Amino acid sequence: MTAAAAEAVVSERTGTTPSEAFLRAIPRDFARQHLIVSDGHEGGVERLAIAERSDPAAVFNVGVRLGMPVQTVIGDEQSIAERIDAAYASTNRGHGPAISEPATAAEVSVDASDIEHLLRLADRDLLSTEGKGPVVKLVDAILFDALGRRASDIHVQPLADRTLVRYRLDGVLQTVREVSTKLTAPIVSRIKVMGRMDIAERRIPQDGRATVAIGSGRTIDLRISTLPTSYGERAVVRLLDVGHGPGLDDFRSLGMPDAVELRFLQCAGRASGIVLVTGPTGSGKTTTLYTTLRWLATRSEACNPGAAAVDAQHTGSGLNIMTIEDPIEYELSTAGIAISQSQVNTKKGVTFAGGLRHILRQDPDVIMVGEIRDAETARIAIQASLTGHLVFSTLHTNDAPSAVTRLLDLGVEPYLVASSVSAVLAQRLLRLTHQECKGSGCDACLYAGYRGRTAIFELVAIDDGLRELITRGESAATIRGYARAGRAQPRTGSGLARRGRPEHTGRARAGCGGARVTVYRYKAVPLQPSEAPAGPLAGELAADSPAARCGPRSAASGCR
Repeated sequence: MTAAAAEAVVSERTGTTPSEAFLRAIPRDFARQHLIVSDGHEGGVERLAIAERSDPAAVFNVGVRLGMPVQTVIGDEQSIAERIDAAYASTNRGHGPAISEPATAAEVSVDASDIEHLLRLADRDLLSTEGKGPVVKLVDAILFDALGRRASDIHVQPLADRTLVRYRLDGVLQTVREVSTKLTAPIVSRIKVMGRMDIAERRIPQDGRATVAIGSGRTIDLRISTLPTSYGERAVVRLLDVGHGPGLDDFRSLGMPDAVELRFLQCAGRASGIVLVTGPTGSGKTTTLYTTLRWLATRSEACNPGAAAVDAQHTGSGLNIMTIEDPIEYELSTAGIAISQSQVNTKKGVTFAGGLRHILRQDPDVIMVGEIRDAETARIAIQASLTGHLVFSTLHTNDAPSAVTRLLDLGVEPYLVASSVSAVLAQRLLRLTHQECKGSGCDACLYAGYRGRTAIFELVAIDDGLRELITRGESAATIRGYARAGRAQPRTGSGLARRGRPEHTGRARAGCGGARVTVYRYKAVPLQPSEAPAGPLAGELAADSPAARCGPRSAASGCR
């Protein structure tokens, strides 16, 4: 809708009475400052008349306060101001509850027309200094739009004749709009300002971080990276909703089958050792580790077989759990959960290795290292696990057996790897078919046909046979062959759990590094005890393990 047409619509509705909900929820001062007035309520949607200079963030905030979607039309500033004065004067309402700024975004969808309007406005007036400039509003609107669509990353990619704004949705990069090339530098500069980066330096890559408040008690962490290209700087912004992470209480929500969960919790419940989670970037490794830490922190005394077994088996209520991460992706400490999280800060000399050394002086029981990247971190983690600590960490490998050879490549002695590593869990993410459109594509899923993801897992528990192979320094192929030959494929448990579930794709695509994954599509068949895999991919549960004591499902959810 053009501005002229929008003004005509407002003129026709001059007599429309603002909705009672709007007048109750929105203070007059706020409405007057941002030139926003209700134009009536119809079909569960609040119509708002706004001025051309109204802040989109304020419009989004009105929608959040009203708890409903909003539809906007642009009108004459003087007319809107008069309507606001008349509406509040007739009801004697001048002041209401304050509205937090900047606006809450994630719960309210950003209308594409709002962003297109800002693009036009920014194209005309890049140097506006009245309130928030158009480019600032544009970047804010893009951030809000990405959050509303549950994007994990925003890409600003300049080309020869245009600049692409792309979101990574469910692991796949999708172009959501194209902007003029003359907006590239202002948009990237605004992003760099948010990350406290040097906007004058455009010849070298830069990294930055920012925290954005989008409502009462809710913040979004931004990890920003810029890189010079032949057509100008490109920027990537990773969105981390630190206070509203995914469901971290239940392994079922991760898509982990019972058979895999039982064996994984057996290893995760030990008093010492290293448990590694592997996979490509964005495959859900951190989410799995966070879920495991919360499980450890919330296990109740009911799972404790008695005082005599306390030394052999941890209980969550008595654990000192600490992490060193880069960065902290979600806040784990909530009511009833005591987990200390720390963050890498290379500018101040805090690395994974250095942070891990300091954590070991804090009398920890359980340690999570965000990633083992170098030989020093690997050696410290190994030594920590051999001195009575339970260590969790991640590695970038294609499968579980390769994690062992990766540690060997980092220079860790084979006998140390064999003695310390308890289990390796590899995982990938599969996209789920969007249930509203049944995969045919709609506006909500950007016509991709998918929304949301679930995981598949490969678990290798280190047994005596594997330890012998590792100590001898055998190759990854030999270790992989031992783990798989005659003992069923590592993904068998995960594949069986997916039988008869047509709601996911058979290719992991971006979340799987392009690898093809076979997904069973037959009638669901429960895994019988006689079919359970043997050897390092299964094995009998120890009598005092939490999974054996609490049962298949209660070990993760009901028995804490």
